[in-house]
Amino acid sequence: MSVTTTLEREIFPRGEKNSFGQYFVGQSYLHMLSTEQVSIGNVTFEPGCRNNWHVHHADEGGGQILLVTGGRGWYQEWGRSARALKAGDVVNIPANVKHWHGAAADSWFAHLAVEVPAVNGSNEWCEPVGDEEYAAL
Repeated sequence: MSVTTTLEREIFPRGEKNSFGQYFVGQSYLHMLSTEQVSIGNVTFEPGCRNNWHVHHADEGGGQILLVTGGRGWYQEWGRSARALKAGDVVNIPANVKHWHGAAADSWFAHLAVEVPAVNGSNEWCEPVGDEEYAAL
């Protein structure tokens, strides 16, 4: 398997090492594009990097939208099969759904993470995606 060493083209700045790195397996980077009205972050994952299972809780509204801007990656909801992602894909993640997302093992991956406004919104970080589970994709 040949690993892509970088994204062909990065639309938005990669940013610094992700301050939420303790909730990731591997290295990710975060550059906030908007912190007003709607929170939008450019998240870049090195090959094999993925975030832990997590939930965006909300009483109303909430959830997250992923807009894939480069590379190849994965998205999976708890109890469902993983979905392969590529540039141009959109993932609508409802509030209160346990999920994870990250890069393919052999590719960088970048997406915009749009936080949908929520009433009583909070994030819950859960267990990492296991190496065996990830390798089986």
